[in-house]
Amino acid sequence: MIANDDELKAMMDRISRLQQMVIQVRESSSSLENYRASAGGFLAEIDRMMLEVREYLWAPGSQDKAAQAA
Repeated sequence: MIANDDELKAMMDRISRLQQMVIQVRESSSSLENYRASAGGFLAEIDRMMLEVREYLWAPGSQDKAAQAA
């Protein structure tokens, strides 16, 4: 789970790298089956990470500052 804004930035960077990997697979795949087999894991991981981002962003920002102060 994302605990602070630094972890949020790191997660967003990882999501961006995975998205770029999916784009590369999409451009180089010779068939739909190959693409889906290759990209499926990346897309599932992107979905999982985006849920973490959403949960973090859903919480008020003041909680992050309170947790850092403790």
